[in-house]
Amino acid sequence: MPVVVVESPAKAKTINKYLGSDYTVLASYGHVRDLPPKDGSVDPDHDFDMKWEIANDSRKHVAAIAEALKTDNALILATDPDREGEAISWHLREALTKRRSIKKDTDVSRVTFNAITKTAVTEAMQNPREIDAPLVEAYLARRALDYLVGFNLSPVLWRKLPGARSAGRVQSVCLRLIVEREMEIEAFDPREYWQVKALLSTPRGQEYEARLTVLGGKKLDRFDLENATQAELAVQAVASRKLKIASVEAKPSTRNPSAPFMTSTLQQEASRKFGMGARVCMNAAQRLYEAGHITYMRTDGIDMAPEAVGACRDAIADRYGKEYVPGSPRIYKNKAKNAQEAHECIRPTDMTKDAASLKLREDDQRKLYDLIWKRTLACQMEAARLERTTVEIASEDQQVGLRATGQVITFDGFLKVYEEGRDDVSDDDDKRLPQIMEGEPAAFAMSTLQAQFDKASDKGDDVVDSGSAGMQASSAAVLAENGAVLATQSHTQPPPRYTEATLVKKMEELGIGRPSTYASVIGTIQDREYVRKEQNRLIPEDKGRIVTIFLLNFFRKYVGYEFTAELENELDEVSAGEMDYKALLGKFWRDFSAAIAETSELRIAEVLDVLDDALAPQLYPPREDGSDPRICPKCGQGRLHLKTSRTGGFVGCGNYPECTYTRPIAGEGADGEERLLGHDDGDEIWLKAGRFGPYVQRGEPTPENKKPPRASLPKARGQYMPGWSPDDMTLEKALTLLTLPRVVGMHPDGGEIKSNLGRFGPYIMHQAPDEEKPVYVNLKEFQEVFEIGMNHAVELLAEKRANPGRGRGAAAKALKQLGDHPDGGKIAVYEGRYGPYVKWEKVNATLPKDSEPEDVTLEQALELIAEKQAKKGGKKTAAKKTPAKKTTAKKAPAKKTAAKKTTTRKAAAKKPAAKTTKASDDE
Repeated sequence: MPVVVVESPAKAKTINKYLGSDYTVLASYGHVRDLPPKDGSVDPDHDFDMKWEIANDSRKHVAAIAEALKTDNALILATDPDREGEAISWHLREALTKRRSIKKDTDVSRVTFNAITKTAVTEAMQNPREIDAPLVEAYLARRALDYLVGFNLSPVLWRKLPGARSAGRVQSVCLRLIVEREMEIEAFDPREYWQVKALLSTPRGQEYEARLTVLGGKKLDRFDLENATQAELAVQAVASRKLKIASVEAKPSTRNPSAPFMTSTLQQEASRKFGMGARVCMNAAQRLYEAGHITYMRTDGIDMAPEAVGACRDAIADRYGKEYVPGSPRIYKNKAKNAQEAHECIRPTDMTKDAASLKLREDDQRKLYDLIWKRTLACQMEAARLERTTVEIASEDQQVGLRATGQVITFDGFLKVYEEGRDDVSDDDDKRLPQIMEGEPAAFAMSTLQAQFDKASDKGDDVVDSGSAGMQASSAAVLAENGAVLATQSHTQPPPRYTEATLVKKMEELGIGRPSTYASVIGTIQDREYVRKEQNRLIPEDKGRIVTIFLLNFFRKYVGYEFTAELENELDEVSAGEMDYKALLGKFWRDFSAAIAETSELRIAEVLDVLDDALAPQLYPPREDGSDPRICPKCGQGRLHLKTSRTGGFVGCGNYPECTYTRPIAGEGADGEERLLGHDDGDEIWLKAGRFGPYVQRGEPTPENKKPPRASLPKARGQYMPGWSPDDMTLEKALTLLTLPRVVGMHPDGGEIKSNLGRFGPYIMHQAPDEEKPVYVNLKEFQEVFEIGMNHAVELLAEKRANPGRGRGAAAKALKQLGDHPDGGKIAVYEGRYGPYVKWEKVNATLPKDSEPEDVTLEQALELIAEKQAKKGGKKTAAKKTPAKKTTAKKAPAKKTAAKKTTTRKAAAKKPAAKTTKASDDE
């Protein structure tokens, strides 16, 4: 039987159903080889020679494929139809050839399919081809570039910027986008402006809203009404005049549907509609693809196969009627020229099946499939027909003019199924107008604007009407006496922080990265703690800012948007066979190695001086009192300087250690800035920021008391306990924390019982005179650490001594059993000290933050276990090994050095061993 190799066991299981018993379908579990994570794996001095090694956890998968090839001399490589899939096939062929499992007469072929359906798979088997060499070379070029940047630039960061984790060819440019957007926001100076609107009524009693556009016979610009006084005059000008309809203009228009999904637009829409991160989105899409529900999910293409277009049009006619099917199919093309453009869009494999009919159990998969199905049908539906109406309203003297706009949908078309989300939505986009006739009067109405006025008053805004004794400059609204004309205060807004959706969109616009990289790049900068995500917005951490400013000052070219985009284009030329990848590497390495060498000579102090100057506008903004912003606010003498630590950058006083003032680089008033909370018994009580987070401290270090009492702010699973965040911290709460560890009382058997807060939450502890180690008991409620009494504490300690339960070394109780691993052994979900995790044998893989234990599937668990094994380099205990059969020849002892290994293997090859062990087959 021919041996078919795919990446994942889930994909292998699905394909095996289609191919039947005539084929042996095995999984490679992703990449089988990679560059060793050490210096010298890519050698620029020897024509960029690359040294590959098979990961420990991949050896058994390669061995299984090799074993299968012993009974059939045909290998079909059916990995994913993109650059990474091509690379996996190439690695498999190279690894199997090296271990002599592929011989001269072995039939090796490559097949690809865009969807895992019976038709697509069987058709692919009938059209084999060779491995695409240019696509593999594009992979080699990218892998070499990423290695050269990471392994040469990251050590510079470690040496010059303690606390920096890594740098990358694409991740650093992505981080730059986020940091520069944050700096734009901080430097933004909001400008006040006012708008006036009136609630009008037709002679038939129908109300509509109009906005002031002309005042004093002149067209109003956005900032013409600069303050409340001008706004009040405008309100009175409108309210004191009779208005009529000057013109009514209705224009028919159409809205066409959006193109079907490609990777970047799918990630953007999943983020907008569901708040789904790029990584979560792609994991869900991967499972849908492997189950045969959608086409391949990593693609730049938006075209659709002709047979799929036909099926889509049939499904639309069947569900919604023939009037929703356009006369001819819609054709979509984009301008991208890279190799992945050859793929189809992301679409369902069966257009007749909606999410309900598939009965998907996982919420993420169900949501994502529904999104893909609706977008695909909508892209082949009729356009929506609308009527846009503009009404101009004027006073008799032409001194005042207002405008009302709205639209009416005359035929919903594709909107019946789906409407694309937008990042910027106008309140006027979907407003509808009643029937309005030219020349008729426009009378003032009362109801709606009066309600808005009352709502503003209820919220506590300063709201005054035109009859008030005096206007306040801070007024949020001005209302005419008749209640139908309202002025509202607004301010210009800074650009919004990036979401994952808008960041992907920006990277796509700039030509940075490719579909297969977006999710991993955004995930990496969060994992490195350069960026955090709050309310779906990406916010740079201090260490992320420092790294970005460092790279902009010393490696500006390599975090340049144009340079990175041009490099992507050159890599696309490699994949198209139009450029030699080693020539590309040589050109890049010449300049990059010189920049590395130049920066390596700099001292840390020189680097910090440069960064201090570059960040000065953000670090030291002008103070309200006009004093020098670089003078320490605590001691009043030292000058503030940028400093670094293992946890990132911060601003500190130059008089250290006499003055210990520090604050984050985000500026005064930012979270974590040290703050004097008050005094107690003559001691100052401070809130400070340390390398392990914020803490409270009594007094300052002195020669007699180098470590004054301090206590960290309590957290649980990375979140502050309710009411105990830095913003909530008061003198009373600080003094309460500083009472810890608290002596609850003396145990009847001797020894003190103490309560305290630890890494894993509140606890009590006691060590009896005859015990070698103390006994710890975790407390369920945070407040118990301050309130627990003697009777309860003694009872809890007695229960713990009688039944150690979850003490160290005790077995954990499974939250959910998932099933068996393909290599043997049970997989289950457990609750751990750091949160829920998946366990198989000795491999423990923590669940992602957005995952719930009860929602985890076996397929997800297998992916998490594989990722953890890869990170650990395969250091695990798998299923029990079967003892090797005895042979007449003694087995040579294993050696550590590569040279001695080779000698041993050559010697062993000369001996007529009865059976070759697995260990001797691996390279």
